[in-house]
This record gives sequence, structure tokens and C-alpha cells, in this order.
Amino acid sequence: MTGHAKMIHMILYALTIFVSAFLLFLIQPVIAKQILPWFGGSAAVWTTCLVFFQCALLAGYFYSDFTTRRLTAKRQAMLHIALIVIALVLLPIIPDAAWKPQGDEQPSLRILLLLTATIGLPYFLLSTTSPLVQAWFARSFPDASPYRLFALSNLASMLALIGYPFVFEPWISTRQQAIGWSIGFGVFAILVAALAWYAMHGATAATARIVDVSAEMEPIEAAPTAPTAKEKLIWISLSGLGSMLLLAVSNHLTQNISSIPLLWVVPLVLYLITFILCFDAKEGKGGWYQRTLFIPMLGAAIIAMSWTLADKEMHFMLYWQIGLFLAGLFIACMFCHGELVARKPHPAHLTTFYLMVSIGGAVGSLLVGVAAPLLLPAYFELEFAIALLAMLATFLLWKKFHIGFVAIGLMISVFATGAAVYTIKQFREDVVVMTRNFYGTLRVKQYNPPDVEYRKRSLVHGAILHGDQYMDLPYSRSATTYYKTKSGIGRILLLKEKLNPDAPRKVGVIGLGTGTLAVYGNKGDTFRFYDINPEVVTIAQRDFTYLKDTAAKVEISLGDARLNLEREPIQQFDVLAIDAFSSDSIPVHLITLEAVAIYEKHMKPDGVIAFHVSNRFLDLKPVVQMIAEKRGLEVAWVRDMYEDGSTTSDWILLTKAKNLLLKPEILDGTYIIPPEPGWRLWTDDFNNLLQVMK
Repeated sequence: MTGHAKMIHMILYALTIFVSAFLLFLIQPVIAKQILPWFGGSAAVWTTCLVFFQCALLAGYFYSDFTTRRLTAKRQAMLHIALIVIALVLLPIIPDAAWKPQGDEQPSLRILLLLTATIGLPYFLLSTTSPLVQAWFARSFPDASPYRLFALSNLASMLALIGYPFVFEPWISTRQQAIGWSIGFGVFAILVAALAWYAMHGATAATARIVDVSAEMEPIEAAPTAPTAKEKLIWISLSGLGSMLLLAVSNHLTQNISSIPLLWVVPLVLYLITFILCFDAKEGKGGWYQRTLFIPMLGAAIIAMSWTLADKEMHFMLYWQIGLFLAGLFIACMFCHGELVARKPHPAHLTTFYLMVSIGGAVGSLLVGVAAPLLLPAYFELEFAIALLAMLATFLLWKKFHIGFVAIGLMISVFATGAAVYTIKQFREDVVVMTRNFYGTLRVKQYNPPDVEYRKRSLVHGAILHGDQYMDLPYSRSATTYYKTKSGIGRILLLKEKLNPDAPRKVGVIGLGTGTLAVYGNKGDTFRFYDINPEVVTIAQRDFTYLKDTAAKVEISLGDARLNLEREPIQQFDVLAIDAFSSDSIPVHLITLEAVAIYEKHMKPDGVIAFHVSNRFLDLKPVVQMIAEKRGLEVAWVRDMYEDGSTTSDWILLTKAKNLLLKPEILDGTYIIPPEPGWRLWTDDFNNLLQVMK
């Protein structure tokens, strides 16, 4: 092979790796965004998707390892090309509406089946590319390190992940994203088919078979020793712990600390950067990972993270929490992936190595994404992962350092374990009920101040308050938090009662919480609550008395509110409260042009749609106003503020009855929504969370 031909060939390898990895990670937000509205906009949808992606990656790596060791080059290439042709027939990657849940299914299982049916084969083939092409590369260029292609693969993955919220999402509709990705997969198919053809017809006789790769790469030297079971277990442990820490830190930041949109992107980017830095090392060079630098940093990070988790006061230090845990994740993953590279085998066993790495990644994601919600009552997996990190580092490196290292490592492990136990114990203080499922962790906390009449219970979802109730009369029947009489929803409910005192009202509420709004119900009224989380319904009925005490008839519709409203007969609501925008996740599908059209069908002519848009990080008021203008509805922004530090609220009222919004009861709390002329209208096919960040 001439130098020019060799260069073209190497570029083809690099380009194929880059395109496949870019598509592999771009498909993740593209498909997740399509199915997110079907499952209530829950953050757990992303975690479940990550479980699928890791498991599909494992299947791809197993395929690469098996076909590389067991099939001839010709048969391997023919099989791969045949699978690519089948995958092309299944495009584009648009999920069938038949997968929409009915409301009583297990969400995780349905999401996994949906993803398998929609993107299973294309994603599987993309996941095979990195180890498979690296194996072909190692056979064609035995003097070059194939492991640097893995660094290139992770660079492409990171660019896709960062590029999605900044380049693709703001400008391209969801359907166009799916079609564009499908076209990209066609380009990938051409590239990988070209490499497969080359593997089949090979430029040299040495590439005719790949049954025994080691013999081809080192015809003179003895074949390298196969990795032992202990080495494989270490690879799995290091990879699994890195994956476990990725998901655990993501859950902690997005569920326990803040609901900042797109915050989940940053941990994954840092995770990929550590792969890039560690696997980019040239043969015989130490690379970016240096034990003498990172091991002390790892010890300090473990202590700092454990201390922060255990210190209740630090929970509210937002920037400290975000900065510390992102830095801690980076250092921990540099250790895990750096030690992986330090223990990587001869290229003859490359596919086996990647298979073990993939097994570890899948195990780590399954522990956090599937096992933890079933076994742990709250997000405690981070505490366990940090303690395991300290123990694994001590176990793997005790021979590499002075005996004093072992003593320090053991002390740090004991400290991390003790801090984890203390954190869990502290998390349970004042908690009378704690439960966890697909939709997150719910806690009912009870406060018993010296003044007994002010005993109070609170429902907390992650770090977000979802309602309070005083436990004793007369305060137990008072509206609290976001639902006080001067809030937007309180004002419109009282106004409706005042204008028609003898007419029964029908009120719809999306988001049950503690059921606080039921205090506004009178005899003859009907309050219909929609909630996707069955645990919320159980808690509202058992641990709070709003639903029991109201004189109104209470109806509860379990499942995603929008899907249920699409299927239900016309409800004829006087008021419909959309109370889902102060929670841990932002259910975007409830605040689009099409969603408001659905709400309107269920309203009386003078009915009012009330959006609760209180949010620390997003300004949703202009979004609602633009939709209202498009639908020809009148708008009023009502803000309820208190100087004593009590809960404030923002409600946007939409109605065709302009006279309602001109009543003094509404005008008294109304503010003007600043226009945003450069914003695009939110639809089911387009939204931009970056645009609305405060």
C-alpha cells in the first residue's frame, strides 16, 4: 500500500468512527425528546433511556467481539452489510403513536420496548462500529494504536451532545431532527459498507481472515496471553463504577439540588471528556492521567463530596453543590478510565476489552436506573457509589504506593461509608412517609413547633415543595403555598363563585400534589384532578385531608393529563389549572399550541385556563402569552408576593371572556408580561428551553 493510499485508508477509518459516534449520541436526545411527552415529561425518562443505550451498547460490543473471533473477514462483512440494509429499511426513527401509554403500565418497561422497536437495530449497528472498526484498523495497521480511535469516538459523541441544545434543538423541529438523523445514518451506512468491503477483499493476504487476529498482527512473536478472569473483573468494575457515578451525580443534581434544564448534559460531557483524555494517550506514554496527581485529588474529592452530602446546611449552596459534584465526577472518572487504559490489553484482545468495558457500563446504569428505584426509598445511590469508589481505589493501588497509602485509603473509605450512613439517617428526619418510583422520590415531612395549632405537613418531590397543610382546625382547611386566596388560581376560583353563587362549578387540576385546591370546593362542585404518579394519589388521600374535607365531589384521573384529556369526553370546565411547572421536570408537552387547543375543547365559553408558571430557572410567561395570542385568548399575569418570606406564585390566566380579567379581583394582582418578539411559538414539534432560561 502506497503512502497516499495508506493515508486515505486511515482517514476513512477515522471518518467512519467519527460519523458513527456522532450519530450514536445525537440519537439519544432526538428520540428522548420525541417520547418525553408520552411519559409526563419526567426526568426519569432520560435515565431509563440511558439504561437502554448502555445495554444496546453492550449488545453491539458482544457482536463485535464474537464476529471478530469466530467469523472470517468475508462472512463478517457480509453479515454486517446485510444488517445495515435491514436497518435502512426501518428508517426514519419516528416512534409509532401506538406506544403511547394508557396510564396503568410500568413506564420503564414500556420505554425500553418502545426504544427497541423504534431505534433498536440502527443504534445496535452504530454501537458495533467503534470496536469493530478498531479491530479492522489494528489488522491493517499493526504499528498504529487503535485505542486513539476510541478517543476520537468520544470526541464525536461529546460534540453531538453539546451541539444538540445549541445547534439542533433551537432551529430544527423534532420531526426534521428525526429525518435528518436518518439521512445521516445513510451516510454512515455507505462509509461502514466501504470498510466492510475492504475487510472482505483486503489489500494484503494478511487481512484475508480474522479468526486469529493475534497471529496476523504478530506472525513472529508468540501470541499475547489472553486476559485473566481477574483482569476482566477489574475492567468491569472500573467501567461500572464510572457509569454508576455518572447517573448518580446526574440524579443528585437534577432531583435533589435544582431543576435547571439541560443540567443533565454537563455530567455526561465530563464523562466523555475523561474517555477522550485517557484513551488519547500514545503507546508508551502516560497521557493525561497521572496517578501521582489524580490519586490525591481523588481522596480530597471523596472527602469533600461525602462531607457535603452529610451537611444539611450545604444542601442550599447551589453553586457549591454543582461545582463540587461536577469536579468530583470528573476526577473520579479520570481515575476509573485512566486505570482502564493502564490495564488495557494487547490489540489482539481489543474487542474483549471493549466488551468488558461495555458490560461494566451496562451494570452501572442498571444499578442506578433499575435496581435503585426498586430497592432504595430515595436517591441514596450516590452515597453508596462514593464509598465504593474509595474502596476500589484502595484495593487496586495498594501495591503501587507506600504502606501509608493503604492506611489513608482505608480511613477515607471508612469516612465515606460513615458519612453515607449519617446522610441517610439525616434525610429521614421529620419524615413520616418516604417513597420512590419511576417519577422520583416523595417525602411527607411533619413539623411540630411549640405552638401545637401550627403543626404542619409538607409534600416534597425531590427538592421541590408540592404543598403544605396545617394539621389542626381551623387552619387545616386553609389554602397554602402557591394556592392562597391572593394567588391567580385563588382569585379566579373565588371570582367564579361570587359571580354565580348558586351555580355548581367544575374545576380541572393537572397536578394533584396534596390536593390543596379542593379547599375552594363547595357542595355541588366537582374537582377533577389529573396526576401521572400513583404514589401522589395515595399520599394525598392518606396523609393529607384536603380531599376528605372538601364539600365538592372529587374525581381523580390517573395517567398523563394531556393523553387523558385527548381521550375523554368534553368536561365543560369552568376553570382548568395547569399546575405542573414548578416541579423537578418541565413537562413541555403541556405548554404548546396543540395542548392549549385540547384544553379549550374542555372549557365552557367563559372558562379560564390557569397556568402555574412559578419557576426559579425558567421564564414561561412569554411562551404562554404567545400561544394565547395565536389562539385568540385574553391573558393576565397574576403574581402573589409576600414580604415575610412566604411562598410566592405566578399564574397566567387565559380566557375568551375578557370581562373576567377586567374585574377588580383580578386586576388588583395583574402585571404586564414583557414581550419577547424574537421568540418562536412553542408547538408539539418545536420548543427551546435555552430561550426561556432566566
